[in-house]
Amino acid sequence: MDWDEVRPKQQAAALAIGTDLSGLSIAELEHRIEALQAEIARVTGELERKRAHEAAASALFKS
Repeated sequence: MDWDEVRPKQQAAALAIGTDLSGLSIAELEHRIEALQAEIARVTGELERKRAHEAAASALFKS
């Protein structure tokens, strides 16, 4: 039996920056990277939407 299979899966919402990673398995670390990359993509998308909105508002008031 693989002990990594017995451990409960870590939820993406439970991921915290700066936590001790030494107790995590390779699979858990890979899952953590995937979850963090997905969060980076989500935040980047929102940032781009806000910048586009800001640029549109700025252009409206400059004309």
